[in-house]
Amino acid sequence: MEFRLLGTVSVDTLTGPLPLGPAKRRSLLAALLLSANTPVSIARLTDCLWDDTPPLHARGVIQGHVSRLRALLVGADAEAYGVELVTLGAAYLLRVPETLLDSQRFEELLMLAREQRSPADSVLMLKDALSLWQGPALNGAFAGPPLQAAAHSLEESRLATVEQLALAYTMLGEHGRAASALRAEAVAHPMRESLAAALMTALYRAGRQSEALDWFHRTRRLLADELGVDPGHELADAYALILRGDPGPDAGRDTAPDARRNTADGPAAPIRGPVRLRIGSGSGTGGGSGHGNGNDTGIATSNGAVSVARPVAERRAEPDTGAEPADRPGALISGTGDGAGAGAALIPGPPSPRPLPPPPLVGEPHPTDLLPRAPRGFHGRGVELAALTRAAAGEAPVCLVTGPAGVGKTALALQWAHRNPAVFPDGRLFADLRGFSDTGEPALIEVLREFLLALGVAPRRVPESVPAAAALFRSLTDRRRLLVVLDNARDSATVRPLLPGGTDCVTLVTSRHRLEGLIASDAARPVPLDILEPQDSTALLAGVLGEERVFAEPVAARRLAGLCGGLPLALRVTAARLAGRPHWTLAELADELADERSRLTYLDVDDTGVSAALRLTVQQLPPDAVHQFVRLGHHPGSHFDPYTAAALAGTDPIVAAAALERLATAHLVTETAPGRWGLHDLVRLYARGLDPASGSEALVGVLDHYIATALAAADTAEPGGEPCFVLPDDYRRPAATRDFTDRAAAMRWLATERDDLALAAVAARAAGLDDRAWRIILLQWPQVVWRVRDSWAPLLELALDSARTESDPYAESRVINLLGWVLTEEGRTAEAVTLLERSPGLARQAGDRLGEATALINLAVVHAEEGALDMALEGCGQAVGLAREERDAHTEMLALQHLARMQLAANRPQDALDSARTALDLGPEHEEAARRVLLLTISGEARLALGEESEGIRLLDRAAREAEHAGYDEGAVRALEALLQVTAESEYRKRYEQAVRRLADDE
Repeated sequence: MEFRLLGTVSVDTLTGPLPLGPAKRRSLLAALLLSANTPVSIARLTDCLWDDTPPLHARGVIQGHVSRLRALLVGADAEAYGVELVTLGAAYLLRVPETLLDSQRFEELLMLAREQRSPADSVLMLKDALSLWQGPALNGAFAGPPLQAAAHSLEESRLATVEQLALAYTMLGEHGRAASALRAEAVAHPMRESLAAALMTALYRAGRQSEALDWFHRTRRLLADELGVDPGHELADAYALILRGDPGPDAGRDTAPDARRNTADGPAAPIRGPVRLRIGSGSGTGGGSGHGNGNDTGIATSNGAVSVARPVAERRAEPDTGAEPADRPGALISGTGDGAGAGAALIPGPPSPRPLPPPPLVGEPHPTDLLPRAPRGFHGRGVELAALTRAAAGEAPVCLVTGPAGVGKTALALQWAHRNPAVFPDGRLFADLRGFSDTGEPALIEVLREFLLALGVAPRRVPESVPAAAALFRSLTDRRRLLVVLDNARDSATVRPLLPGGTDCVTLVTSRHRLEGLIASDAARPVPLDILEPQDSTALLAGVLGEERVFAEPVAARRLAGLCGGLPLALRVTAARLAGRPHWTLAELADELADERSRLTYLDVDDTGVSAALRLTVQQLPPDAVHQFVRLGHHPGSHFDPYTAAALAGTDPIVAAAALERLATAHLVTETAPGRWGLHDLVRLYARGLDPASGSEALVGVLDHYIATALAAADTAEPGGEPCFVLPDDYRRPAATRDFTDRAAAMRWLATERDDLALAAVAARAAGLDDRAWRIILLQWPQVVWRVRDSWAPLLELALDSARTESDPYAESRVINLLGWVLTEEGRTAEAVTLLERSPGLARQAGDRLGEATALINLAVVHAEEGALDMALEGCGQAVGLAREERDAHTEMLALQHLARMQLAANRPQDALDSARTALDLGPEHEEAARRVLLLTISGEARLALGEESEGIRLLDRAAREAEHAGYDEGAVRALEALLQVTAESEYRKRYEQAVRRLADDE
């Protein structure tokens, strides 16, 4: 039995492929195989099987496909192969040995290829890996977004493998084969610059320079025409290499398949070019009479010429100039071996690389390896590893791995370094710069001294000053292919003296800071590192604890991963605790971690843990940034902007923005969108614990900030609307409040901040600040009106509880008015009537005449829903009178709108039209978009009822267009629904369906 993802999704058996059936069943199988031996939730499978809104019976569809797939596997005797499809609560798990899955074998062959010391062996492994592909990945499946992403990732791996195969051919000197391997992919992916660059280089080295240049110009034109961009660094470098006639690194010949040979000490560096000796007098040390003596590597030819590839030890004992002496144009080689003689010949060749005199301080160079051991239990990070490989492909690249404490930067760097030993034949250097350590940073001269000694410099010849030692280091590395790993760097200035000088050297820097100075000065290529995905988090736990223990409690394992927030350090500490306590279950530890008060304590082991790592980062910050960081820990929401941060810290937005930038540089906060930041849960707990006493002050500050900003948003979104309430007695006005330029900006803020406003209200209620809680909720009324069916009732019920706790009849009446209207729109009219009947009396008790008018309107709407039109008309008429007495056009317009609707329902179209006209005359046309749309709709329906069909259609069409323009989808649906009752125009039907779809998507 064999499972295939690299081509058509299929299951091959001894009797042929299983009849999997429809595409969705293949999709389900693909989703399970991509997470083989890991539970996959029904929600995840739903995302894989549908790319739009799934049907209401999606769960049943999935269960049906699982049942059929399970039957197929059982019928094919899958159990004998160790294959089983099991149900785990609301998830499914496909147990399958990795050897049966072609994508896993593909990855294993790639890993083996990277570990081969001989390029020839690597070629065999890579070709075997590519032979597993039988077409586009996940072919035949219905590719929902997750499967599309997986197929793209697999295709990227395949292309990277083709590039590795070409590189292996290049190391063997088989440039023609390298070009053949690359050409088909370069044609299929014409804008993948790495393929084009590799193909150009291979063609050039194979002696096909014109083809190489033609390929460059073709790619350049395509990039300009399709994307409007110039060739990138890699493509431009390949072009420059061809123009200057540089053979480049590892430039052998097609006729020299053994150009890279192994020695007793490991693989030799590739021979850069052949040496031709012409025998003159039949004597000499190089080849005698052309028959060889068994010790040289000469090969006699028919004309007496001998091609010599000198032994590695002899080659490396000479100055490392990057080419054999005979490779240089104009070099004279004779059979006597001394560079002179009558038989000497001028050897043509490419222009010489710039020569480097042999360093006088260095003995025979030898590869050195200072890397620590590879990390154990490393999981995931395929995207980041690939990004590092791409970043390291340029000239003298500096790769910058950045991320917060505990995210696994060092592990990633070491994993990548250990996976690519053959790329750095001259050695790998490593230094821990301890930029965030209690022990302090090492002196730069000590780091340079260690590097120089590793490169063979005699101890007494190491310079004493940093500039001199750095200059010597650059000189020694100028013609080498070396990896330098600089771990845990605090700033750019520390890194610069440690950068090697060679264009073939790669520097890999890790830091908790972004090191933007290094990006600016040395074109460092950042590879940001974020938390692990849930699947990789669970795999990391399984790697330490063992798969049996984790698979025995899959739900608890996922919960543990979630409580650790995907932070590798936290996951490893958690696994270490469980490993030392075999009698503990994962569920028990998850219960312990669920308590925020003790979570960080459980995530510390000895001197290692989340708190210790964060402390080392925070202690590097200036006092103002620390103050801001501490106050962010008390934020009740999940995101914040400079205004919110300023309110928490008691500063102004400019100071807060500067502090947030400093914190973002240290990866303590993450910018999730322009001007919007977030905190990792564990970082938030740590920040909160630094100063628990400041929590009350920070909370009041941010609550009052939300009240001030929501007031400004409501006033901009619905100008002229009554402000709802007075401010609390102890209200603290923020230093600055956000300005909203128009209604769209105000509504966007209310929508974006909805979740955080809800969290703030909950926090206010828990802290006994009920006067803030109901105000924060009620001030969202423009958004409630705009998206009335968007599950507002629970939040408004919280506001009602807060108002009643405060014994505030004004607040209670106002909240009941809004909640009652929401319940009515949700079809819960009985609940709405019970609630709203109390509201007018509460408003009168509070002396709130406008509130009483609003309560009468909402109660009238419910009466109308229940068919009591007379009561509804009477209530709306009273509301119109109260609003006119208070001279409040906004409330009068609202009352007239509902009165017109009820008059239309009572078959009084002329009265409805008059009421709607009066209401429209009260407000300017550019304001109150939702109300204008509803009034225009009523007017259009009234015209239709009066027999004025053309005018009615015109008004309804106008209402629909204004609603569509304003983004008021519910209003558009109402207007278009009325239109479709009198006309069958396809345009109206199409617009109606689009509005319904948008409304469904929003809900």
